[in-house]
Amino acid sequence: MIERMLVASVSAVALAVVLLCAVARPFGLPEAVFAVPAAGVVLAVGAITPGAVREEAERLGPVIGFLAAVLVLAKLCDDEGLFQACGTWTARWADHRPHRLLGAVFALASSITAVLSLDATVVLLTPVVFVTATRMGARPGPHVYASAHLSNTASLLLPVSNLTNLLAFTASGLGFTRFALLMLLPWLTAIAVEYAVFRRFFARDLAAPATPATPPPAAPLPLFALLTVAGTLGGFAVASAAGVDPAWAAAAGAGVLAVRALARRRTTPRALARSAALPFLAFVLALGVVVRAVVDNGLGSALSHVLPDGTSLAALLGIAAIAAVLANVINNLPATLALVPLVAPSGPGAVLAVLLGVNIGPNLTYAGSLATLLWRRITQEHGHPVALREFTLLGLLTVPAVLASSTVALWLSLRLSGG
Repeated sequence: MIERMLVASVSAVALAVVLLCAVARPFGLPEAVFAVPAAGVVLAVGAITPGAVREEAERLGPVIGFLAAVLVLAKLCDDEGLFQACGTWTARWADHRPHRLLGAVFALASSITAVLSLDATVVLLTPVVFVTATRMGARPGPHVYASAHLSNTASLLLPVSNLTNLLAFTASGLGFTRFALLMLLPWLTAIAVEYAVFRRFFARDLAAPATPATPPPAAPLPLFALLTVAGTLGGFAVASAAGVDPAWAAAAGAGVLAVRALARRRTTPRALARSAALPFLAFVLALGVVVRAVVDNGLGSALSHVLPDGTSLAALLGIAAIAAVLANVINNLPATLALVPLVAPSGPGAVLAVLLGVNIGPNLTYAGSLATLLWRRITQEHGHPVALREFTLLGLLTVPAVLASSTVALWLSLRLSGG
């Protein structure tokens, strides 16, 4: 009994250390520097067996491969000028009107998050939003917050939009197209409610007159990159229908742009490897091992006692709420790893409810998702530190309303589709 308690305590401490170091990044070191040794510790003390480690590696391997390909694809799209062109389009369409800029940012961030994943929105679009708002003379706050919230909220649509979606996709038993169809109504509902709250919360900033500094320079439309992204998105659906892992479609899209960039000497093999974020991929695998140890040594049992059964509206609301709370306590990646195996027997609706919670919930706290933490660093680098009070207040106004309305939308989607 004492030995079991000790193993459970070591697992919990290992997870806490991994998450704290991912947030603080002591000495600027990558997250993997702390996560990989932590995974070794839980293995050494017997909190997880070598067989379970192998199972986690097999389960996460395709997800990690897909993530690497999408990160490379997004970076190559940026090199092609796709995000600069998006910023130019946004500024010209807004025509010096802040409320129109907010609408354009919502549309742009939602689309980029859905197709190229939330990492592209946080890392590549957020700086563009800063530059666009500055050139237009608008207050950056509403638009920068939009890129943060939509990197989480707008990642509901496709299996490829978020690492959490990828982790749950296989367990859901759904095909790529059916997943997207079931999540379409929740996705649209979440974005609409989020936008309504933003318009009210930032009414004063949006009403302030814009004082344009310099007009945005003309940026050519990178047609080749757009066609490649469109082809990759179509490849996801085809691959899923054919029983092929979507990672191959992502790799094909990244490969097409990589060959073009290498031939034109716009990139190097070393730069491509760097854009794949190999240390972060190692972190994801190590985190999966540590979370598995925590789940196997008490957390799974505790959660199974509080999670509702079935896919009734009440059950879906309960699952989504628990997932949102857990995401803010232990981060959304561990929350997904812990919850999905527990709710999978209830059917795909329960798995999708978990995704609503772990994707929308992180807008409440900085630690809810790694994307939010990364966004915070980017805002600080651009001289726009985020006030904790404002961030939390906005989260309190958006998260409950968005989570409840999108869960109702999911229930309707399931009923309409016979799920």
